[in-house]
Amino acid sequence: MSSENVMEEGEIDAEPCPVCKEKKLILTEREEEIPYFGKVYLFSMTCAGCKFHKADVESMEEKEPVKYTFEISSEEDMKIRVVKSSQATIKIPHVATIEPGIAAQGFVTNIEGILNRVKYQLESVKDDGEDDDAEKKARTLIKKLNRVIWGQEKLKMIIEDPTGNSAIISEKANIERLKK
Repeated sequence: MSSENVMEEGEIDAEPCPVCKEKKLILTEREEEIPYFGKVYLFSMTCAGCKFHKADVESMEEKEPVKYTFEISSEEDMKIRVVKSSQATIKIPHVATIEPGIAAQGFVTNIEGILNRVKYQLESVKDDGEDDDAEKKARTLIKKLNRVIWGQEKLKMIIEDPTGNSAIISEKANIERLKK
């Protein structure tokens, strides 16, 4: 965090929130070393008033646009580290796509963390109660993701990042330059 945002007695100087406009937005940044990826900056902003939150991750070194393809094939694969910038697209063919956009987040997690994010979104559709076909499809996809998490079924995951700030950190990952 930059020193100009810190006041006396350890208080943090808040900024105006872009959503609610209250001066309750806390900005943080820190450096972290991610094995086999390098140093990154982790940025976040969180409003204590309206709970707006935005986070991103950025490599300290300039990277080329990249595409990672990974076949999830075992329960052990759930532990594999994933770095995703806010500019990256995550594709899980026949299940879901996480697109970049104004509300997109950058984060560091693992394969299981991404699958749980997708399951959470599917739970919302399943519990919606408005479309029987969508609910049935969501239930089917949740069961599929659970089988993948338990190592009973294989699934492909693709991350495409035009900034190069994303990665699936595994020797099993196929890495290629992303065509613009």
